[in-house]
Amino acid sequence: MISRVTLRDHLRETQLFSSRIIAALLVILLCALILVVRLIYLQVVDYEHYKTLSKNNRVNLVAVPPTRGLIFDRNGVVLAENLPSFTLEIVVEKIVDLDATLNKLKEIITITAEDIAQFDKLRQRSASFKAIPLRYQLSQQEVARFSVRQHQFSGVDVHARLLRYYPLGELAVHAIGYVGRINESEQQVLDQSNYSATSHIGKTGVEKYYEAVLHGQVGVREVETNAQGRILRVLSEIAPVPGKNLYLNLDINVQAVAEAALAGQRGAIVAINPKSGGLIALVSLPGYDPNLFVNGITSKLYQQLSTSLDKPLFNRAIKGQYPPGSTVKPLIALAGLELNVVHEHKSIFCPGWYRLKNRSHKYRDWKRGGHGNMDMEDAIAESCDVYFYDLAQNLGIDRMSSYLALFGLGSRTGIDILGEASGLMPTRAWKRRVKKEVWYPGETLITGIGQGFALTSPLQLAVATAALVNNGLFLAPRVVATTQDQLSNEVEPLTSNVKQGSQIASKRHWGRVIAMMEEVVHGPRGSARSIGKNAPYRMAGKTGTAQVFGIKQDERYVKEEVAQRLRDHALFIAFAPVEDPQIVVAVIVENGGSGGSMAAPIARQVMDQYLLQKVLPYN
Repeated sequence: MISRVTLRDHLRETQLFSSRIIAALLVILLCALILVVRLIYLQVVDYEHYKTLSKNNRVNLVAVPPTRGLIFDRNGVVLAENLPSFTLEIVVEKIVDLDATLNKLKEIITITAEDIAQFDKLRQRSASFKAIPLRYQLSQQEVARFSVRQHQFSGVDVHARLLRYYPLGELAVHAIGYVGRINESEQQVLDQSNYSATSHIGKTGVEKYYEAVLHGQVGVREVETNAQGRILRVLSEIAPVPGKNLYLNLDINVQAVAEAALAGQRGAIVAINPKSGGLIALVSLPGYDPNLFVNGITSKLYQQLSTSLDKPLFNRAIKGQYPPGSTVKPLIALAGLELNVVHEHKSIFCPGWYRLKNRSHKYRDWKRGGHGNMDMEDAIAESCDVYFYDLAQNLGIDRMSSYLALFGLGSRTGIDILGEASGLMPTRAWKRRVKKEVWYPGETLITGIGQGFALTSPLQLAVATAALVNNGLFLAPRVVATTQDQLSNEVEPLTSNVKQGSQIASKRHWGRVIAMMEEVVHGPRGSARSIGKNAPYRMAGKTGTAQVFGIKQDERYVKEEVAQRLRDHALFIAFAPVEDPQIVVAVIVENGGSGGSMAAPIARQVMDQYLLQKVLPYN
């Protein structure tokens, strides 16, 4: 059997091989051409874009926070300063497993549930590329432990920051205020660029009112970083502009004496320089330590402060609204003289009560047996209610309210602290609008002794008394006196704070009412004569007692039988020296009872300190 042998076609195979080689070369050339075109595009056409991206991988813009301005009292005592503190911060986008990182950090640094909760809140409203603080005020030991293991924590770093500190603690807290972490609502209204490196903002007091002045302007630093985000060098910098320092009108020595005099009580003290409107002291007790709020107060402690019956967070000096009691009697006497309703020598008999014509209801005097015959001077010195019931009846509610309003009662004073209450000076129209009721004649009588619907703040009483001293010149009170540029040290006083400058009574009437108030302190029967003894200067004042609750016609008020928080408030207004007033003081002691025995001695201590400079613990 013969086998068939197939001959190979070498020519065909050669042609096939050649065609495949050519096809492969074409594919290679095409790929090479595409690569070259792409390289030309990247290197030439899109060069600037990728150059910028490359630069951004190693160069970053970092916002530099400005230094917050300091706060001083009038004598240069530091009230609010900035202290260096180490802060543990995290850049979330650089962390693969945040929970694992936090657990590892807990092994070397104390991190509480409160810290985590606050961090989560900040993380929700911050960009992932921004550093978010986790722990403030790390100890030296904690910083050292972290530094040893820092290579294990990409995206975590410790930064030195300046944090607000109040060296005098509670002293003058309601005037100074405090700073705290920026919350979500504040974040919505802030200048995002200027606050890009700032974590704290003023919350209360002058810290809040003067936030724009204290904060300053943010700076920018261009830095070169490595792959881990560590800064290698600074390429350029626009320095931040520090905030301005504030110098207050407050005298911290007077403030300290005032708070010590009121210690253990609930109440407020306001002291004003009547010549400038500058606040010498602004006291509201009890208070609290502002340092607790700087880095976030614990929920437990905040709950204790906010729910306390003593209301330590409440600024009684500007927000407290109390019946002014008999402290308004000098102003009502001035109204009676100026409007020719009464003559100062006119005398009425006080049997201990007053009754409207054809009415059986008796409006009692504080002195149950009565004062006997009283002219205006006697009535102010001894604080006779019956005399002022009669005067109020003759004035009428409309004229009386309008006149008291000229002294700022029932309206905000314009103090440079936010949250001031307006108080209330009632009128017929007000009652008809708010209460939907008519005005009754008996309500006019009790308004004449500062009771009923009338409400004032301690600040309003002080400002009204200063207007009385100034013959009607009304000065808006100011906590801050001047600002100081931290770079140039240039000092700039605040603008004029004159609110009203019209004369609202004759000079003779002013003089007579002031002389009557002098009798309150230095007269033989004055209701505050105890504080005038051995005084090296002459002072004028007016005591007041404001009822917290009403009692029936046939009942008698016995202090010892009334629950402490239902007892009368004690009030006192005063100024000194009479011949050239340098200080005006208003005091209210909640549930303190008699203004003459409780509030007046406190005012005397405040005036002694300011005029005689007896105690100087902070000089």
